[in-house]
Amino acid sequence: MAITSSHPIQIHKLPQHTYIDALRWLPHLSTFTRHIILATYDSDTSTPLLQTCTLSPPSQTTPSLTPQSTAAAPSRITSLKVCPSPSAPSKPLIAAATVSGAVLFYSADLVNGSLNFEFSMPEKGFHLGPVSGIDLNDNGLECVSVGEDGRVNLVNLSVNKGFRRVFDSNGLVSYSSVKWASPFEFVTGAFGFGLHLWDQRKPGGPVALFKDNWTGGTASGIVHSIDVHPSRKHTCLAGGSYGTVFAWDTRWPKKPILLSGLGVSENPHANSLVESDIWEVQYDNYTHPSNINSSSSSKILPAMICSEDGILAVIEQGEEPTELLAEPCAINSFDIDRQNPSDVMCSLEWESIAIITRP
Repeated sequence: MAITSSHPIQIHKLPQHTYIDALRWLPHLSTFTRHIILATYDSDTSTPLLQTCTLSPPSQTTPSLTPQSTAAAPSRITSLKVCPSPSAPSKPLIAAATVSGAVLFYSADLVNGSLNFEFSMPEKGFHLGPVSGIDLNDNGLECVSVGEDGRVNLVNLSVNKGFRRVFDSNGLVSYSSVKWASPFEFVTGAFGFGLHLWDQRKPGGPVALFKDNWTGGTASGIVHSIDVHPSRKHTCLAGGSYGTVFAWDTRWPKKPILLSGLGVSENPHANSLVESDIWEVQYDNYTHPSNINSSSSSKILPAMICSEDGILAVIEQGEEPTELLAEPCAINSFDIDRQNPSDVMCSLEWESIAIITRP
């Protein structure tokens, strides 16, 4: 997917004094002020924090980041998710998973600039070890969590704020990521490039399974990140080890579509831009005018990735990848602004945030 425009991509880097483990856009209340949330870690004091900030419009010559409020975390953040509140648009819900096995829930008051702790899932009995992935349902009523301990939990956010165990593999399977596909279904990522589809209406275990079948057993990888497009809930996008990105259509669970990584030499429709771990993958809803009519309903929609070898790029089935950013350090996390997909931010290994504005 090529971006053809007389207006180049704008890139602004904002140095930080702490390591950025994750970052997310918060809903817009104004065109002139953006809000973001950061999961930070100060290696000098071993202090993990959640921090909300205001960001001056990226279209300005030099955008600036202003801290608003902070909240301490019991341990380093492994996963960060945001969900708009259906009852209070100015108070989005935030969930943060930790290395120590807890999940913390906050509400961000964007009007008054505060970050308010709501409740947490205790470390005892919830997960044994780090929570590797979480996701908030679009209706803001449930949060699903997975861990290397093989546990899959559902947290009720509405009434009793308790949790129930969906599955426990007792360590036989380790889960690394998770994403809601519908109000009742979610997809988990595991070792061996494995994906599992779960349906709450059919308890007892996953209803569909996929495990890597293109490396011939020569390599085994991990799915680090999953995304599901809201208009194509049957198609799951996954990114992981060895620069691998693939799409999994749950209607044909044994026929994945490889977009990047191992095996691309045997796939004429795939291109490999990176060879290291893909840390995050998201469907890219940004559409440049020259590409509006070029996407077929049968094609996998464009996806954005970030990698250990410092690449932020857009990949599309059957097209050459579009590199947005290349750094000498890892790009650990990124987020596309849902309300304005031309704006993207990412965290760099060397304690910096990059703001990318596409034409």
